[in-house]
Amino acid sequence: MAATAAGGGSGQTCFVLGASGETGRVLLRELLSRRLFARVTLVGRRRLNLAEEDTGVAVEQAVVDFERLGEHAAAFQGHDVGFCCLGTTRAKAGADGFIRVDRDYVAQAAELARAGGCKHFVLQSSRGANQHSRFLYLRVKGEVENLVQAVGFDRCTILRPAVLLCKRQESRPMEWVAQQFLGVMARVFPTAYSVPVGTVARAMVACVLQPGKGKVEVLENGAIHELGKAVPQQGNLSKSDG
Repeated sequence: MAATAAGGGSGQTCFVLGASGETGRVLLRELLSRRLFARVTLVGRRRLNLAEEDTGVAVEQAVVDFERLGEHAAAFQGHDVGFCCLGTTRAKAGADGFIRVDRDYVAQAAELARAGGCKHFVLQSSRGANQHSRFLYLRVKGEVENLVQAVGFDRCTILRPAVLLCKRQESRPMEWVAQQFLGVMARVFPTAYSVPVGTVARAMVACVLQPGKGKVEVLENGAIHELGKAVPQQGNLSKSDG
């Protein structure tokens, strides 16, 4: 475990799954800069090199074996909010690996989080998620949405972004070409086909700052854009927000 000095405006805690990914990295920066939580736990398969900054927020890292996730229940204990940006691609992990990461790992983590006291689970999914889809990616995303909802959190927020606009750490030439095209399209249709990862991260933060609209709330791409713009520069959680 690694930590900076404890602080945070609300006294509440959260965990982040997938903090090493494109959205997860930006989400972590948002959480630390806004000081919404007294403690942020990063749950992942390896430790991350974090910049040593005194944000007043305790940052802990729990290294887990996702194939034996049940043995790491302690990593999910005592959190008010859980953020999940965990995911891979079929090209990188194969079909079976993709299903395991994007559906099975996420669903089991949600179960452990609920058992550990988590009240609000925030899941990054995908536009078009549908358990009956002919496309593997969208079908798996639809399946994991259903599994997470079935866990029974007090509040569950599902974000369905369109194509993510970002500067990836790993090289994906065809995706780079697509992003250049979508970057141009975004100037004409800003909320239709794509969304910057920063906007998604800010929307994930905004949804815990605002009252929920029902036990399960699904945010499509347009709503993500709106929330990402509306989130205040600073904010505090109340006890009813988690």
